[in-house]
Amino acid sequence: MRLLWGPPPKPTRGPKPALSPAGIAEAGIEIADSEGLAALSMQRIAGALGYTKMSLYRYVPGKAELIALMVEQAMGEPPASQEGDWRGQLGDWARRLYAVFAHHPWLLDATVGPRPIGPAEVSWMERGVSALAHTRLTGAEQLDALALLAGHARGIAVQARASSQPESQLTAVLGELMTTHRDRFPAVATAMASVAESGGQNQALEFGLDRILAGLDALIAERADPC
Repeated sequence: MRLLWGPPPKPTRGPKPALSPAGIAEAGIEIADSEGLAALSMQRIAGALGYTKMSLYRYVPGKAELIALMVEQAMGEPPASQEGDWRGQLGDWARRLYAVFAHHPWLLDATVGPRPIGPAEVSWMERGVSALAHTRLTGAEQLDALALLAGHARGIAVQARASSQPESQLTAVLGELMTTHRDRFPAVATAMASVAESGGQNQALEFGLDRILAGLDALIAERADPC
């Protein structure tokens, strides 16, 4: 937590250190982006930077701390607050979060379970919750709304990551199977035939966002005018 939240070390006299926590995290991100989180190790990063593994431990205590720094750096600053209503702001927020997951797919694995959270992630939360601050939703409801949107963005990103693997051919194979077994699964067969006729474009991200935001809109309107 001190690495994530503590003040940066004060500069000292003499030559600037060749290594830094940020530089080590950046090297880790490059490896994880190209090969996934499983390929990450302190030894691998040390080799990429041209240093010994032990030299890295002067700046980063271990792999868990390294991944926390990588998450913080990869998440970056949240999108700037835009003018407009809460619905437009949250829609933009969720799309940008999805873009971060799509650009760094390893984040999907690195941001689950108990772990330290840094100021960059909290800044994303702050930006999202602030869009709802002037509505009549309670604080718990504001946080839950953000969790719904983040979960949707994460879920679509997981599907997008899987679509680059051979399993993505499942959709085409399933479509063929539904043609053969239409009598047994008529609803699924009809739906898949409709997707094929429309070009098979996946609008799941936008469809889900619209449904979540419409539901929040209805709740907020109900709170504004309970009669």
